[in-house]
Amino acid sequence: MNGLIGLGATLGLLLLAGGLIGLSNREGFAPRWLLVAAVLVAVNDILLTRGYGTIPDLFTGSDWNWQGKLAALAASLAIAALPVFGWRKVGLTLAHAPGSLKPSIPVVLLYCAFFLALAAAFPNGEADRELIAFQLTMPGLEEEIFYRGILLLALDRAFAGRVRFLGIEWGWGAILSSLLFGMTHAFGYADGAFSLDPMALALTALPSFIAIWLRVRTGSLLLPVFLHNFGNSILLSV
Repeated sequence: MNGLIGLGATLGLLLLAGGLIGLSNREGFAPRWLLVAAVLVAVNDILLTRGYGTIPDLFTGSDWNWQGKLAALAASLAIAALPVFGWRKVGLTLAHAPGSLKPSIPVVLLYCAFFLALAAAFPNGEADRELIAFQLTMPGLEEEIFYRGILLLALDRAFAGRVRFLGIEWGWGAILSSLLFGMTHAFGYADGAFSLDPMALALTALPSFIAIWLRVRTGSLLLPVFLHNFGNSILLSV
């Protein structure tokens, strides 16, 4: 029940914020795509949590959510394959935009430096093989394809306004998808109250903007996926 309440609050905030943004620019607002984004968030959360524990766990004995991540990843790939989305449109391509890799180098280094600094500031204990395998695969694949792939595309279609900054076109989709990504790590409901960890929100939302820059500039999710898994795994090894 706590998970459902938390999801309901997240969707409510998304629809409220999206509605207010839409009212400020009605001509560039497509409400159906905001609703699509809300449905995507709900489906992703339900799959990640195995229907809030109602679906049997096939990975008994594991400390990590392989089943939830794999189910959510499969759903994102299936959605990306739909003609209304399209794999290339969500960034599922190995091809990069011409001339985009060289300007991406400083951004890649910034991303790596950010996580190296986190690893140095918050050292972890020893990690077992399963944890390393999980962090080298699941977070980057599942979360980047969802947040910087299908969700970003849906939200960008909901809000047409763009501002050019740092060499790419930014829209409300970048802001909302980054905040939603941060909220999955920082926002929740338990013991009859909502909670929000500002530090966790910042430490997850900020790298999300870097990943979005790479996704938009290169046209591919390859670098964001690789760097996401680097960031998660480097936190285990320093």
